[in-house]
Amino acid sequence: MLTLTKALHDQIVAHSRKDHPDEACGVVAGPAGSGRPERFIPMLNAARSPTFYEFDSSDLLKLYREMDDRDEEPVIVYHSHTATEAYPSRTDISYANEPGAHYVLVSTADADDAGPFQFRSFRIVDGVVTEEPVELVDSYA
Repeated sequence: MLTLTKALHDQIVAHSRKDHPDEACGVVAGPAGSGRPERFIPMLNAARSPTFYEFDSSDLLKLYREMDDRDEEPVIVYHSHTATEAYPSRTDISYANEPGAHYVLVSTADADDAGPFQFRSFRIVDGVVTEEPVELVDSYA
């Protein structure tokens, strides 16, 4: 299960809305080994595409150095889908290289009348996708 503060949830959704019609992407870092998402890090979609996202390699290197210096790890890797449901594509699955991370997808397409934004979390390990519940909290206890 992904436990996430409402404030971080709202930041991820706001970033997804802002970058629409292109896919948004980013990371939420947390203290290494804690599994607790704390620091919201929106990234630039270097592909600037409505159907694909790509972290800029120099931005990604800088991010990992910064997380290493702060003893953090990527707890959430997120991106948006602009025209499809919030479910990992084959490309998303092939690029999922953080087995300990929660992969959050936000759909900015209203494809199923469930509202304009779907927010879902998955674990992706060795190509296997497992959806997990998301619990929103005001703060971490």
